[in-house]
Amino acid sequence: MNHVTPDTMPTAIDTMPALLAHHVQTHGDAIAFIDGEHAISYRDFDRQVARTAAWLVHHGVQPGDRVAVWLVNRMEWLAMYFGLARIGAAMMTLNTRYRSHELADILDRSQAGMLVLQLGFRKIDFPAVLRDVPPHAARALRSVAVVDANEHDMSPHVLGRTTVAFTLAELPDAATPDVSRPDATSILFTTSGTTSAPKLVMHPQRTVTLHALRTARAYGLLAPDARLLAALPFSGVFGFNSLMCAFAAGRPVIVMDTFDGAEAAALIQRHRITHVFGSDEMFQRVIEHATSPDVLASARMLGFGNFQSHGMDDAQAAWQRGIPMFGLYGSSEVQALFSVQRIEAPVPERVKGGGMPASRDHGAHIRIRDLDSGALLRPGASGALEIRADTNFTGYLNDPEATAKAIDEDGYFRTGDIAYLRDDGSFVYVARQGDAMRLSGYLVSPAEIENVIRQTPGVREVQVVAVEIGKQLRPVAFVIAAAGSTLSETELKAAAQTVLAAFKVPAHVWIEDAFPTTQSANGNKIQRAKLRALAQQRVTAGG
Repeated sequence: MNHVTPDTMPTAIDTMPALLAHHVQTHGDAIAFIDGEHAISYRDFDRQVARTAAWLVHHGVQPGDRVAVWLVNRMEWLAMYFGLARIGAAMMTLNTRYRSHELADILDRSQAGMLVLQLGFRKIDFPAVLRDVPPHAARALRSVAVVDANEHDMSPHVLGRTTVAFTLAELPDAATPDVSRPDATSILFTTSGTTSAPKLVMHPQRTVTLHALRTARAYGLLAPDARLLAALPFSGVFGFNSLMCAFAAGRPVIVMDTFDGAEAAALIQRHRITHVFGSDEMFQRVIEHATSPDVLASARMLGFGNFQSHGMDDAQAAWQRGIPMFGLYGSSEVQALFSVQRIEAPVPERVKGGGMPASRDHGAHIRIRDLDSGALLRPGASGALEIRADTNFTGYLNDPEATAKAIDEDGYFRTGDIAYLRDDGSFVYVARQGDAMRLSGYLVSPAEIENVIRQTPGVREVQVVAVEIGKQLRPVAFVIAAAGSTLSETELKAAAQTVLAAFKVPAHVWIEDAFPTTQSANGNKIQRAKLRALAQQRVTAGG
């Protein structure tokens, strides 16, 4: 059986259907996906894609159309993406955690002509969400396709549109020509929307394919025994790019419909998984179930996004157990897995966000700009992170003003993040630009103060923001106590004073039960904007 090797890795391919065709031709009987107990070869998957593409054409989907897909991770999702790409249409991804107002907003702004969904999955009540979607939001829909439908439970109408069944296993064989183009929009992701309304990020076939090929090579997926556990939702850029990285390498992808820590640990051990990408919170739950060294013995790269303030501490502790945790960086605009920290770096540096870009040898360039003067900064100085790469997004759908604001005249994407360069060309993510604090003239990451407070006995979690106190920005902290612990503001401030400069010591410390969060495809993200508003309210009220 033939396999992809570094020497046979395709370099001139710029669409995902062409990449699939390459795999079919060179190693068609090799395993592409493992879904439960079912192994699907590249040749089997190609047949599924051809049938799906023909089904889409039969139901009126044309090149340039957008189809919204609201499914958990499953083969139908994958067949839909590649089928749409083959006929020159695009997928509008929908997070299964969306509530009615979010679903309505995305359907309305994307102007999707078809919605593909399932009417039930475990605790997800899709019909309940659909009931509260206003009719005007679905005005562009021509039809609704239902997966797992049968004559007894499929309503004839959803959102006022006729429903059709999409049953992948029963589709007839069909020969559908590949009319995909490198610059045709292939997939749209939503930005997180934690501080503003989500924008719809467009990626053409070219950026998706090039990024997948480069990450496959850069992150070790070409090793003959490499295997990926796809634990994150395909609907998010993090899960999607992870999946496509392994697919480009021609290595098996083990599919999880939804993440569960115990199940993930079992799958890693059973399938000898080498690569997993996800959030720090996700890996914490996996490691909790790694009850013996054998569970994660096969792992070579566990790349994580640092969504919780204690993520890097947890990752360093994991390395002490021999668990290979790597910090990385990405976004919907530059794609996930844009960069990963190098194994050669010391562990404390290896777990920081950022890293070396996968497209570094293909012209990707990073620069750091001073927030006040706009001057470009040398390595070691923190400022606004800007990225130019041929794998960047092409713009926000139907929003030229936001696109022009995000991409400058030189083609650099203004990420809205704070970072600094290293001498070797890699970089370190510091904070979101709105989260970084200018204290006494110095740019300070909240993580620096959070890490100190977290060392205080009894502290489970901490978030630090800056608010105006006496016409001066001062840090304040929100703290969650560990179970059974009692904390006081006086003790926490005293502990910080022994380590931090006076201007970094929080002016107030509030003990909380929980932090406000928002759900994304990649996990829960803490809403610092709401914490800042709450802090300012308390300070103004004298609390």
